[in-house]
Amino acid sequence: MPLNHYVTLGRSGLRVSPFCLGTMTFGEDWGWGSSVEESRRILDAYTDRGGNFIDTANIYTKGHSEQIIGDHIGRHPAKRDRLVIATKFLGNLYRGDPNGGGAGRKSMVAACEQSLRRLQTDSIDLYWMHSWDHLTPIEETLRAMDDLVRAGKVRYLGLSDTPAWKCAQAQTLAHFRGFTPLIALQIEYSLLQRTVENELMPMARELGMGVTPWSPLKYGVLTGKYTRENRETVDPGRGEGIKNHLTDHNLAIVEKCAE
Repeated sequence: MPLNHYVTLGRSGLRVSPFCLGTMTFGEDWGWGSSVEESRRILDAYTDRGGNFIDTANIYTKGHSEQIIGDHIGRHPAKRDRLVIATKFLGNLYRGDPNGGGAGRKSMVAACEQSLRRLQTDSIDLYWMHSWDHLTPIEETLRAMDDLVRAGKVRYLGLSDTPAWKCAQAQTLAHFRGFTPLIALQIEYSLLQRTVENELMPMARELGMGVTPWSPLKYGVLTGKYTRENRETVDPGRGEGIKNHLTDHNLAIVEKCAE
Protein backbone atom coordinates (compact mmCIF):
# COMPACT_ATOMS: atom_id res chain seq x y z
CA MET A 1 0.00 0.00 0.00
CA PRO A 2 1.51 3.38 -0.98
CA LEU A 3 2.25 5.94 1.71
CA ASN A 4 -0.05 8.46 0.05
CA HIS A 5 -3.07 6.16 0.30
CA TYR A 6 -4.30 8.14 3.30
CA VAL A 7 -6.81 6.86 5.85
CA THR A 8 -8.76 8.64 8.58
CA LEU A 9 -7.52 8.00 12.11
CA GLY A 10 -10.30 6.80 14.35
CA ARG A 11 -13.51 8.80 14.53
CA SER A 12 -11.94 12.02 13.28
CA GLY A 13 -11.15 13.96 10.15
CA LEU A 14 -7.39 13.50 10.54
CA ARG A 15 -5.96 11.77 7.47
CA VAL A 16 -2.70 9.87 7.86
CA SER A 17 -0.49 7.52 5.88
CA PRO A 18 -1.25 3.82 6.37
CA PHE A 19 2.28 3.36 7.69
CA CYS A 20 3.46 5.65 10.48
CA LEU A 21 7.17 6.38 10.80
CA GLY A 22 8.23 5.49 14.33
CA THR A 23 11.34 7.33 15.51
CA MET A 24 12.26 5.76 18.83
CA THR A 25 15.67 4.86 17.40
CA PHE A 26 16.47 8.30 16.00
CA GLY A 27 19.71 9.29 17.71
CA GLU A 28 22.41 7.21 19.35
CA ASP A 29 22.00 8.54 22.88
CA TRP A 30 21.03 5.12 24.25
CA GLY A 31 24.15 3.50 22.82
CA TRP A 32 22.40 2.22 19.71
CA GLY A 33 20.11 3.60 17.03
CA SER A 34 20.32 5.68 13.86
CA SER A 35 22.83 8.49 13.55
CA VAL A 36 21.59 12.00 12.84
CA GLU A 37 22.59 11.65 9.19
CA GLU A 38 20.85 8.29 8.81
CA SER A 39 17.74 9.61 10.57
CA ARG A 40 17.62 12.51 8.13
CA ARG A 41 17.82 10.13 5.18
CA ILE A 42 14.97 8.06 6.61
CA LEU A 43 12.81 11.17 7.10
CA ASP A 44 13.52 12.38 3.58
CA ALA A 45 12.78 8.97 2.05
CA TYR A 46 9.51 8.67 3.98
CA THR A 47 8.18 12.16 3.22
CA ASP A 48 9.36 12.15 -0.42
CA ARG A 49 7.16 9.08 -0.98
CA GLY A 50 4.09 10.78 0.46
CA GLY A 51 4.39 9.69 4.08
CA ASN A 52 2.90 12.24 6.47
CA PHE A 53 2.56 10.49 9.88
CA ILE A 54 5.62 10.74 12.16
CA ASP A 55 5.57 9.45 15.74
CA THR A 56 7.98 10.19 18.58
CA ALA A 57 7.99 10.80 22.36
CA ASN A 58 9.58 13.23 24.76
CA ILE A 59 11.81 10.51 26.23
CA TYR A 60 12.96 8.84 23.01
CA THR A 61 16.76 9.05 23.02
CA LYS A 62 16.48 11.59 25.83
CA GLY A 63 14.64 14.09 23.65
CA HIS A 64 17.05 13.80 20.73
CA SER A 65 14.46 12.08 18.53
CA GLU A 66 12.19 15.12 18.80
CA GLN A 67 15.14 17.41 18.08
CA ILE A 68 16.01 15.51 14.90
CA ILE A 69 12.42 15.81 13.69
CA GLY A 70 12.41 19.48 14.64
CA ASP A 71 15.59 20.06 12.65
CA HIS A 72 13.93 18.36 9.67
CA ILE A 73 10.98 20.74 9.98
CA GLY A 74 13.41 23.65 10.32
CA ARG A 75 15.14 22.66 7.07
CA HIS A 76 11.82 22.16 5.25
CA PRO A 77 9.36 24.64 6.83
CA ALA A 78 7.00 24.39 3.87
CA LYS A 79 6.44 20.71 4.73
CA ARG A 80 5.22 21.34 8.28
CA ASP A 81 1.54 21.72 7.44
CA ARG A 82 1.71 18.59 5.27
CA LEU A 83 2.90 16.46 8.21
CA VAL A 84 1.06 14.89 11.13
CA ILE A 85 3.47 15.06 14.06
CA ALA A 86 2.65 12.84 17.04
CA THR A 87 4.52 12.79 20.33
CA LYS A 88 3.96 11.57 23.87
CA PHE A 89 4.14 12.78 27.44
CA LEU A 90 4.59 10.92 30.74
CA GLY A 91 8.26 9.94 30.72
CA ASN A 92 10.51 11.75 33.19
CA LEU A 93 13.69 13.29 31.79
CA TYR A 94 14.69 14.81 35.12
CA ARG A 95 16.05 12.38 37.68
CA GLY A 96 15.02 13.31 41.20
CA ASP A 97 12.14 15.56 40.13
CA PRO A 98 8.83 13.96 41.21
CA ASN A 99 6.92 16.26 38.86
CA GLY A 100 9.28 15.77 35.93
CA GLY A 101 6.99 13.10 34.51
CA GLY A 102 3.55 11.60 34.87
CA ALA A 103 0.08 12.55 33.69
CA GLY A 104 -0.62 15.36 36.13
CA ARG A 105 -1.33 18.87 34.87
CA LYS A 106 2.02 20.38 35.96
CA SER A 107 4.22 17.76 34.32
CA MET A 108 2.04 17.46 31.22
CA VAL A 109 2.02 21.17 30.42
CA ALA A 110 5.79 21.38 30.97
CA ALA A 111 6.38 18.33 28.76
CA CYS A 112 4.21 19.82 26.02
CA GLU A 113 6.10 23.12 26.05
CA GLN A 114 9.44 21.31 25.91
CA SER A 115 8.31 19.07 23.04
CA LEU A 116 7.09 22.09 21.08
CA ARG A 117 10.53 23.69 21.41
CA ARG A 118 12.40 20.54 20.38
CA LEU A 119 10.04 19.94 17.46
CA GLN A 120 10.31 23.58 16.35
CA THR A 121 6.57 23.89 15.88
CA ASP A 122 3.71 25.77 17.51
CA SER A 123 1.36 22.79 17.73
CA ILE A 124 1.42 19.02 18.13
CA ASP A 125 -0.99 17.23 15.81
CA LEU A 126 -1.51 14.15 18.00
CA TYR A 127 -0.59 14.04 21.69
CA TRP A 128 -0.44 10.65 23.37
CA MET A 129 -0.39 9.73 27.03
CA HIS A 130 2.52 7.28 26.84
CA SER A 131 1.04 4.83 29.36
CA TRP A 132 -1.46 4.80 32.19
CA ASP A 133 -0.42 6.82 35.23
CA HIS A 134 -2.23 5.09 38.10
CA LEU A 135 -1.20 7.85 40.53
CA THR A 136 -3.09 10.62 38.73
CA PRO A 137 -6.90 10.85 38.54
CA ILE A 138 -7.98 10.36 34.94
CA GLU A 139 -10.23 13.43 35.25
CA GLU A 140 -7.19 15.64 35.86
CA THR A 141 -5.36 14.16 32.89
CA LEU A 142 -8.30 14.56 30.52
CA ARG A 143 -9.02 18.13 31.62
CA ALA A 144 -5.37 19.13 31.15
CA MET A 145 -5.23 17.45 27.72
CA ASP A 146 -8.44 19.23 26.74
CA ASP A 147 -6.99 22.56 27.89
CA LEU A 148 -3.96 22.02 25.63
CA VAL A 149 -6.31 21.49 22.69
CA ARG A 150 -8.32 24.60 23.53
CA ALA A 151 -5.06 26.57 23.83
CA GLY A 152 -4.13 25.55 20.28
CA LYS A 153 -1.01 23.68 21.35
CA VAL A 154 -2.43 20.24 20.53
CA ARG A 155 -4.89 19.17 17.81
CA TYR A 156 -5.89 15.58 18.63
CA LEU A 157 -5.51 13.24 21.61
CA GLY A 158 -4.72 9.56 22.08
CA LEU A 159 -3.71 6.92 24.62
CA SER A 160 -0.84 4.45 24.51
CA ASP A 161 -0.34 1.20 26.43
CA THR A 162 -3.42 1.72 28.59
CA PRO A 163 -5.77 -1.05 29.81
CA ALA A 164 -9.07 -1.39 27.95
CA TRP A 165 -11.15 -0.58 31.03
CA LYS A 166 -9.21 2.64 31.63
CA CYS A 167 -9.51 3.64 27.96
CA ALA A 168 -13.26 3.05 28.12
CA GLN A 169 -13.51 5.09 31.32
CA ALA A 170 -11.52 7.94 29.78
CA GLN A 171 -13.52 8.05 26.55
CA THR A 172 -16.81 7.92 28.47
CA LEU A 173 -15.72 10.75 30.78
CA ALA A 174 -14.60 12.81 27.79
CA HIS A 175 -18.02 12.34 26.18
CA PHE A 176 -20.11 13.28 29.21
CA ARG A 177 -17.84 16.08 30.46
CA GLY A 178 -17.47 17.68 27.05
CA PHE A 179 -13.72 17.09 26.84
CA THR A 180 -11.91 16.56 23.54
CA PRO A 181 -12.47 12.90 22.53
CA LEU A 182 -9.65 10.39 22.20
CA ILE A 183 -9.19 9.38 18.58
CA ALA A 184 -6.44 6.78 18.73
CA LEU A 185 -4.81 4.00 20.74
CA GLN A 186 -1.17 2.92 20.37
CA ILE A 187 -0.42 -0.64 21.48
CA GLU A 188 2.05 -3.41 20.72
CA TYR A 189 0.64 -5.61 17.97
CA SER A 190 2.29 -8.12 15.67
CA LEU A 191 2.17 -11.76 14.62
CA LEU A 192 4.09 -12.51 17.82
CA GLN A 193 1.96 -10.32 20.10
CA ARG A 194 -1.77 -10.76 19.54
CA THR A 195 -3.22 -10.61 23.04
CA VAL A 196 -4.64 -7.15 22.26
CA GLU A 197 -7.17 -8.81 19.94
CA ASN A 198 -9.20 -9.99 22.93
CA GLU A 199 -10.17 -6.66 24.50
CA LEU A 200 -8.19 -3.64 23.31
CA MET A 201 -8.94 -3.94 19.59
CA PRO A 202 -12.72 -4.47 19.99
CA MET A 203 -12.85 -1.67 22.58
CA ALA A 204 -11.05 0.73 20.25
CA ARG A 205 -13.38 -0.13 17.38
CA GLU A 206 -16.50 0.46 19.47
CA LEU A 207 -15.24 3.75 20.94
CA GLY A 208 -13.99 5.28 17.70
CA MET A 209 -10.28 4.99 18.43
CA GLY A 210 -7.97 4.14 15.54
CA VAL A 211 -5.23 1.65 16.42
CA THR A 212 -1.58 2.34 15.61
CA PRO A 213 0.61 -0.67 16.48
CA TRP A 214 4.09 -0.29 17.85
CA SER A 215 6.78 -2.89 17.17
CA PRO A 216 4.83 -4.54 14.32
CA LEU A 217 8.03 -6.47 13.52
CA LYS A 218 8.57 -7.43 17.17
CA TYR A 219 11.91 -5.65 17.68
CA GLY A 220 13.04 -6.83 14.24
CA VAL A 221 12.45 -10.52 14.95
CA LEU A 222 9.88 -10.80 12.14
CA THR A 223 12.30 -9.40 9.55
CA GLY A 224 13.98 -12.79 9.42
CA LYS A 225 17.45 -11.42 10.18
CA TYR A 226 17.58 -13.38 13.44
CA THR A 227 17.82 -17.16 13.19
CA ARG A 228 18.46 -20.10 15.47
CA GLU A 229 22.04 -20.07 14.19
CA ASN A 230 22.87 -16.41 14.93
CA ARG A 231 20.66 -15.58 17.91
CA GLU A 232 23.57 -15.85 20.34
CA THR A 233 25.64 -13.32 18.40
CA VAL A 234 23.26 -10.36 18.16
CA ASP A 235 24.47 -6.77 18.65
CA PRO A 236 25.45 -6.42 22.31
CA GLY A 237 24.06 -2.88 22.35
CA ARG A 238 20.53 -4.25 22.39
CA GLY A 239 21.44 -7.90 22.67
CA GLU A 240 19.91 -8.91 25.97
CA GLY A 241 16.57 -7.30 25.15
CA ILE A 242 16.41 -8.92 21.73
CA LYS A 243 17.47 -12.33 23.00
CA ASN A 244 14.40 -12.46 25.23
CA HIS A 245 12.27 -12.56 22.08
CA LEU A 246 14.38 -15.07 20.14
CA THR A 247 12.59 -18.07 21.57
CA ASP A 248 12.09 -21.34 19.72
CA HIS A 249 8.36 -20.54 19.54
CA ASN A 250 8.89 -17.13 17.96
CA LEU A 251 11.54 -18.34 15.53
CA ALA A 252 9.27 -21.18 14.44
CA ILE A 253 6.66 -18.58 13.45
CA VAL A 254 9.29 -16.59 11.56
CA GLU A 255 10.38 -19.72 9.71
CA LYS A 256 6.78 -20.51 8.83
CA CYS A 257 6.30 -17.02 7.39
CA ALA A 258 9.40 -17.47 5.23
CA GLU A 259 8.09 -20.65 3.59
